[in-house]
Amino acid sequence: MKAILALEDGTQFIGQSVGATGTCIGEVVFETGMTGYLEVLTDPSFVGQLVTMTYPLIGNYGVNTEDQESSKPHVKGFIVRELCDEPSNFRSQETLNNYLKRHNIIGIQGIDTRALTRILRNKGTMNGVISTDTDFLLEDWIEKLQNHKLINPVEQVTSKEVVHIEGKGRRVAILDYGAKTSIIDCLIKRNCDLYVFPAASEADAILEVEPDGIMLSNGPGNPKDCAFQIDVLRKLVGIKPMFGICLGHQLAALAYGADTGKLKYGHRGGNHPVKDLANNRTYITSQNHGYVVLAEKLDSKKAVVSHININDGTVEGIRYLDTPTFTVQFHPEASPGPKETEYLFDQFMALIDMYK
Repeated sequence: MKAILALEDGTQFIGQSVGATGTCIGEVVFETGMTGYLEVLTDPSFVGQLVTMTYPLIGNYGVNTEDQESSKPHVKGFIVRELCDEPSNFRSQETLNNYLKRHNIIGIQGIDTRALTRILRNKGTMNGVISTDTDFLLEDWIEKLQNHKLINPVEQVTSKEVVHIEGKGRRVAILDYGAKTSIIDCLIKRNCDLYVFPAASEADAILEVEPDGIMLSNGPGNPKDCAFQIDVLRKLVGIKPMFGICLGHQLAALAYGADTGKLKYGHRGGNHPVKDLANNRTYITSQNHGYVVLAEKLDSKKAVVSHININDGTVEGIRYLDTPTFTVQFHPEASPGPKETEYLFDQFMALIDMYK
């Protein structure tokens, strides 16, 4: 079946339908990982987006639900050059095409994803629509595309109630803005006693469980839209050791009075080089974000940049000077991507022990 991808600038790509049929609208972004498509599909930070995989062949090792980063896919649409119909891997449970159909994810294949990626790099990410409708006309969608905005994405992906995952070690409160399963797994591996709090939790409720440390998770959307969460963090900073990842990194910066801005096309993939300034080493990291903390807005008396992106020099990590808090923009839990920076979880454990 024919499918169409149309961008708000008027560009159209014609390909073949994969996954579910119908029409979906969202922000078109690109992800540069060669593997990890299931982790991408189930990463809550991708909620509402039409994700383009730049690697040309996707689905060749099938789907194994043990690798999911949440209980279901969150992407709105999926864009690939070629979808493999006959996966080959001993862990494969089903084809990617069947998985997309089962979860009602609309996709398209057979388009020039290199050309699409160049458009997004040159013009920036923009809204788009994927449709299998035989009567589809772009002019009927232009106004919708120009006005489309994802509303309250964090509320869509956060946990609905407090979850306790028992452990015999340090007690950590996780503020769930759309937490990946691998973040929780990294803390479970360190024997932590975990309390996962919904994003709408008040500061008093979080402190009531007497955590030894507080983990700020990843999540979707513009950090400035999270006014409530920023206000909660203002009440929490300095009380307990804190470690933030991705959106959690951005929200902490805003709580400290810094500022954030939108990247032209974001950082998404498992191959982004980041330099740790403290040990003078560069790591390859997994990333998924469209916003960044602005270095020039950091108060040098309160915070220092700890990590930078080698490609564009943007802030990838911050260490705060007056409180036991540090945050990173990339994903030290990886999944997908290299696990070279998982040492940051050990640094968090050491920081907790220092202040217990």
